[in-house]
This record gives sequence, structure tokens and C-alpha cells, in this order.
Amino acid sequence: MDLSRSEAVLGDLSTLKSSHVAVFGLGGVGGSAAEALIRAGVGELTIVDGDVVCPSNINRQVIALSTNVGEKKVDAMGKRLLAINPDLVLHKYDLFFLPENADAISFDQFDLVLDAVDTVTAKLTLASIVGDKLICCLGTGNRIDPTAFKVGDVYETSYCPLARVMRRELRKRGINRLRVVYSTEEPIKGQRTPGSVSFVPPVAGMIMAGEAIKALLKK
Repeated sequence: MDLSRSEAVLGDLSTLKSSHVAVFGLGGVGGSAAEALIRAGVGELTIVDGDVVCPSNINRQVIALSTNVGEKKVDAMGKRLLAINPDLVLHKYDLFFLPENADAISFDQFDLVLDAVDTVTAKLTLASIVGDKLICCLGTGNRIDPTAFKVGDVYETSYCPLARVMRRELRKRGINRLRVVYSTEEPIKGQRTPGSVSFVPPVAGMIMAGEAIKALLKK
């Protein structure tokens, strides 16, 4: 994989090539984050998702195509990532991450973990286990402004209903900080199932990947 254009901006990429990052959730956010990490030069990646590609994913998820509906997301994502970089060291977990299966994964191996899962329970479990190595994405649904994303501590966030829940539950667990990507856009009130568009979740994923790359290079 030719990374000369990245090296021109980032310099020596040996740290990225030797880094191991995990991405939990391969939807609109996580799929784009995983791909951006690999294109930037991360050499080892673990992907975790128990879902399959469905027709409603096609409007925003980088792995979703009309030709792979029904395929496991970890398999679809894996094929795409290895097509980008055949030398990638890839690990796949076909599971919905929850407290009861958290011991199926050894977290000590990861330099960073990206949380792009949907459930509060899973997010809180990751925050409890991973600590400062976690970058968490908050809500991206029911929003149409991709320029409204910011990076900060969860206790500094505003406008995000998910952030309010996370702050309350994190305090109960004694977790005093959590790095998050969040939107300052007031979500559009809609149906119980959030709506989503092609140009919002992937931007959040790219921002997560950017934060991860910068953090890894600082090492």
C-alpha cells in the first residue's frame, strides 16, 4: 500500500503501522472510521459487529451495497479493508458487544478503541473497561449538518440527548472524563427509530479516525 501522500503530511508512519486499533460497530460511523484508519496506515485492526447488511443501510454505510445485503458486516468490511491493504492484520468478532460477552475480547492488545455502537449499555461497558484509550461517538441520527461535530469531553457537551444519559450513568460509575465526538446540532424530532442521511454519520467516523491517528502519532 503506497502511503507516500500520507507520509508527506504526517511524516514517519512506522508508529501507525505497528498500532492495533479496535472499532466497535460498523454502521455509518464505524465503517467510515475503520476505512479511514486503514487508508492512513494503521497496520492492525479489530472490528466488532454482530449485524448483517440490510437495505436500509445503503443510504449511509460505506460497506452496504445492493449486492451484499444479508452478508455479515464484519465479513463485508473485512473484504473491503483487505482490498485496500492486503497486508493489514485483521481480526473479526461477529458479535453484538454487551457486558455479558465483554470477556470474549482481550482489551490489553489495543492501542486505541473507537466506540461506534448504538446502545448505552455497550458504550458504558467500553468506557468502564478501556478508560483513556477510548474515543466515543455520540448521536448522529436525526441531524443534517455535518459541520456541527466537535471533539471534547462528554461533560462539556450540549444539545445531545445521548450525552445527557451518558453523563448521568458515567457519574454513577465514577468515570470523570470521556473523549467524545458529538454534534452541537439540535436533533430533528421524528419517529422512534432515528433517521439518518449519507453525509452525517460518515463525517463523524472520519473525525474519530482523525483523532485516533493524531493520538497514535503522539505516542
